[in-house]
Amino acid sequence: MPAGGLGAVPAAAQNRLAGATAADCTFPVLATGTWAEGEASAETTTSDLSFRFEGIDTEDATAEAVGPFGVSHIITRLSGQYLHFLQMFQAGPLYTTTILNQEAGDGTFLAVHTRHEYTQISLPGFTSRPEQYYGECELTW
Repeated sequence: MPAGGLGAVPAAAQNRLAGATAADCTFPVLATGTWAEGEASAETTTSDLSFRFEGIDTEDATAEAVGPFGVSHIITRLSGQYLHFLQMFQAGPLYTTTILNQEAGDGTFLAVHTRHEYTQISLPGFTSRPEQYYGECELTW
Protein backbone atom coordinates (compact mmCIF):
# COMPACT_ATOMS: atom_id res chain seq x y z
CA MET A 1 0.00 0.00 0.00
CA PRO A 2 1.40 3.49 -0.88
CA ALA A 3 2.62 5.73 1.91
CA GLY A 4 -0.21 7.95 3.11
CA GLY A 5 -2.93 5.36 2.48
CA LEU A 6 -4.88 4.10 -0.48
CA GLY A 7 -5.30 6.75 -3.18
CA ALA A 8 -3.03 9.28 -1.49
CA VAL A 9 -1.95 12.12 -3.78
CA PRO A 10 1.79 12.89 -3.77
CA ALA A 11 2.54 16.27 -2.17
CA ALA A 12 4.03 17.59 -5.44
CA ALA A 13 0.74 16.95 -7.25
CA GLN A 14 -1.51 18.69 -4.70
CA ASN A 15 -3.25 21.74 -6.06
CA ARG A 16 -1.68 24.76 -4.36
CA LEU A 17 -4.12 27.04 -6.23
CA ALA A 18 -7.09 25.81 -4.19
CA GLY A 19 -8.28 28.28 -1.60
CA ALA A 20 -6.58 31.32 -3.13
CA THR A 21 -8.53 34.49 -2.27
CA ALA A 22 -6.50 37.04 -4.28
CA ALA A 23 -3.89 37.14 -7.03
CA ASP A 24 -1.54 39.93 -8.13
CA CYS A 25 -0.54 39.30 -11.73
CA THR A 26 2.17 40.81 -13.93
CA PHE A 27 2.77 40.03 -17.59
CA PRO A 28 6.12 41.18 -19.07
CA VAL A 29 5.73 39.46 -22.48
CA LEU A 30 3.02 40.13 -25.08
CA ALA A 31 2.21 38.37 -28.36
CA THR A 32 -0.15 40.26 -30.67
CA GLY A 33 -1.87 38.53 -33.57
CA THR A 34 -3.28 40.00 -36.76
CA TRP A 35 -4.20 39.16 -40.34
CA ALA A 36 -2.73 40.83 -43.43
CA GLU A 37 -4.53 39.93 -46.64
CA GLY A 38 -5.96 36.85 -44.94
CA GLU A 39 -2.59 35.60 -43.62
CA ALA A 40 -2.24 35.22 -39.86
CA SER A 41 0.88 36.50 -38.12
CA ALA A 42 2.05 37.41 -34.62
CA GLU A 43 4.58 39.77 -33.09
CA THR A 44 6.08 39.60 -29.60
CA THR A 45 7.17 42.53 -27.47
CA THR A 46 7.55 43.53 -23.83
CA SER A 47 4.58 44.53 -21.70
CA ASP A 48 3.89 46.21 -18.38
CA LEU A 49 0.38 44.78 -17.92
CA SER A 50 -0.60 44.11 -14.32
CA PHE A 51 -3.87 43.64 -12.48
CA ARG A 52 -5.34 41.98 -9.40
CA PHE A 53 -8.08 39.45 -8.71
CA GLU A 54 -9.88 39.79 -5.37
CA GLY A 55 -12.62 37.88 -3.60
CA ILE A 56 -11.79 34.65 -5.45
CA ASP A 57 -14.47 32.09 -4.62
CA THR A 58 -14.22 28.94 -6.74
CA GLU A 59 -17.23 27.35 -4.99
CA ASP A 60 -19.53 30.17 -6.21
CA ALA A 61 -17.42 30.74 -9.38
CA THR A 62 -16.97 34.46 -8.64
CA ALA A 63 -14.15 37.01 -8.33
CA GLU A 64 -13.45 40.69 -8.91
CA ALA A 65 -10.87 41.86 -11.47
CA VAL A 66 -9.17 45.11 -10.45
CA GLY A 67 -7.31 46.90 -13.24
CA PRO A 68 -6.66 50.32 -14.74
CA PHE A 69 -10.35 50.77 -15.64
CA GLY A 70 -11.79 49.84 -12.24
CA VAL A 71 -13.42 46.74 -10.80
CA SER A 72 -15.24 44.11 -12.87
CA HIS A 73 -17.25 41.13 -11.61
CA ILE A 74 -16.00 37.96 -13.34
CA ILE A 75 -16.34 34.18 -13.43
CA THR A 76 -13.66 31.94 -11.90
CA ARG A 77 -13.18 28.20 -11.96
CA LEU A 78 -10.65 25.80 -10.41
CA SER A 79 -10.28 22.95 -12.92
CA GLY A 80 -7.64 20.33 -12.30
CA GLN A 81 -4.28 22.08 -11.94
CA TYR A 82 -5.56 25.39 -13.40
CA LEU A 83 -7.30 28.43 -11.93
CA HIS A 84 -9.28 30.16 -14.70
CA PHE A 85 -10.81 33.65 -14.80
CA LEU A 86 -13.32 34.65 -17.49
CA GLN A 87 -14.37 38.23 -18.24
CA MET A 88 -16.97 39.01 -20.93
CA PHE A 89 -17.69 42.61 -21.86
CA GLN A 90 -21.04 44.06 -23.04
CA ALA A 91 -19.32 45.29 -26.24
CA GLY A 92 -18.26 41.72 -27.12
CA PRO A 93 -14.58 41.11 -26.18
CA LEU A 94 -13.62 38.10 -24.07
CA TYR A 95 -10.63 38.12 -21.68
CA THR A 96 -9.32 35.00 -19.98
CA THR A 97 -6.57 34.48 -17.43
CA THR A 98 -5.23 31.10 -16.36
CA ILE A 99 -2.93 30.58 -13.40
CA LEU A 100 -1.02 27.31 -13.70
CA ASN A 101 -0.15 25.14 -10.70
CA GLN A 102 3.50 25.59 -11.66
CA GLU A 103 5.83 27.80 -9.62
CA ALA A 104 7.78 30.46 -11.49
CA GLY A 105 10.69 30.02 -9.08
CA ASP A 106 10.14 33.02 -6.80
CA GLY A 107 6.96 31.94 -4.99
CA THR A 108 4.75 33.08 -7.86
CA PHE A 109 2.85 30.89 -10.31
CA LEU A 110 3.04 30.87 -14.12
CA ALA A 111 0.09 32.62 -15.80
CA VAL A 112 -1.35 33.38 -19.24
CA HIS A 113 -3.77 36.23 -20.06
CA THR A 114 -5.58 36.31 -23.42
CA ARG A 115 -7.70 39.02 -25.03
CA HIS A 116 -10.08 38.05 -27.83
CA GLU A 117 -10.71 41.39 -29.49
CA TYR A 118 -10.41 42.95 -32.96
CA THR A 119 -11.03 46.39 -34.45
CA GLN A 120 -10.31 47.63 -37.98
CA ILE A 121 -8.28 50.56 -36.66
CA SER A 122 -5.31 49.95 -34.36
CA LEU A 123 -5.11 52.52 -31.57
CA PRO A 124 -1.94 52.78 -29.43
CA GLY A 125 -2.65 51.92 -25.78
CA PHE A 126 -5.86 50.01 -26.56
CA THR A 127 -6.44 46.37 -27.45
CA SER A 128 -7.34 46.24 -31.12
CA ARG A 129 -5.98 42.81 -32.10
CA PRO A 130 -5.93 39.41 -30.33
CA GLU A 131 -3.34 39.46 -27.55
CA GLN A 132 -1.73 36.83 -25.35
CA TYR A 133 0.36 37.82 -22.34
CA TYR A 134 2.82 35.63 -20.42
CA GLY A 135 3.83 36.20 -16.81
CA GLU A 136 3.15 35.21 -13.25
CA CYS A 137 0.76 35.73 -10.35
CA GLU A 138 1.41 35.97 -6.63
CA LEU A 139 -1.40 34.33 -4.66
CA THR A 140 -2.91 35.15 -1.29
CA TRP A 141 -4.72 32.44 0.71
